[in-house]
Amino acid sequence: MLLEKLTTACGLPGFEDEVRDIIKEELEGHVESMKVDRIGNLIVVKKGKNDSPHIVLSAHMDEVGLCIKGIEKDGTMKFASWGVDPRLLPSMHVFVGKGKIKGVIGNKPIHLQKEAERTQVYDIDAMYIDIGCDSKEEAEKLVNKGDFVAFDSKYTEFGENKIKAKALDDRVGCAAIIELLKMDLPMNITGIFCVQEEVGLKGSAVASKSLNADLVINIEGTICADMEGVDEHERVTNQGAGPCLSLMDMTSVYLKKYLEAIVKVAEDEKIPYQYRGTGMGGTDAGSYHTGGDGIPCIGIAVPCRYIHSPVSVMHKNDYDNLVKLIEAFIKKGVERVIG
Repeated sequence: MLLEKLTTACGLPGFEDEVRDIIKEELEGHVESMKVDRIGNLIVVKKGKNDSPHIVLSAHMDEVGLCIKGIEKDGTMKFASWGVDPRLLPSMHVFVGKGKIKGVIGNKPIHLQKEAERTQVYDIDAMYIDIGCDSKEEAEKLVNKGDFVAFDSKYTEFGENKIKAKALDDRVGCAAIIELLKMDLPMNITGIFCVQEEVGLKGSAVASKSLNADLVINIEGTICADMEGVDEHERVTNQGAGPCLSLMDMTSVYLKKYLEAIVKVAEDEKIPYQYRGTGMGGTDAGSYHTGGDGIPCIGIAVPCRYIHSPVSVMHKNDYDNLVKLIEAFIKKGVERVIG
């Protein structure tokens, strides 16, 4: 399955090669051109009718994780975090570097902790990665400072149409764009698979500088907290209720006429949808809005529980309906709103 292949791959910021290679392989023969820019973004072009609007479909390839910052005398390693809650880390299984060296994250065992330590969240500097080496020299043969550290988490289908995997943010977007580019769509489509979104929208900032498009549809995996004990207004999204549309976030305000246009298509085609119920966070749309002469954007996402963790969970129906809605919008709604 495409989503399994993409989420199993490791692609930390600046190390997106494995993900990019999968996407290139999937799209071979389905697009007119593919290129990789100097920062690592993959940009693909599929031509439609000559006079049709130019639509950009964008998602990011990178995922949250860790980075090796030092190797100790005993062969364990200290690390920094890229967007991971430190409370998730103790006992986590990980892969280190391109060689995917297996490791675990440890800290002081409970038997040796002082009473005050047992009730506090361990600081990331008190943890270490153990790859089974007994010395710094042994560990240095396998890993280096600056190597990425990715979650070792198996893709699993469970429950009622649920998927558990790492990196659903944003491999759901990558998978959706691949599916859409394999379709016969009437528009001129550019697919942009960005690098380094999780460390400040770096890839899209580069891609947006030379972009000339009528509309960007930015596709994401986003926050979902639809669990017992969470107030309705704090849930942000609800699984199974359809893809969610952003009204605004910390980097973008989405123009009303484009939102109204995609909502009309959803309602006409009876495709479920919802609004993202928070203005927090930000996506690559923040770069595209200010690219070129200013490019209107739509932000659409799949709700993912436990996001930025090794056990993110999504509902298959939300993903399927996201693809259906974007397909229907490109075929039936874009020309109405762009003219």
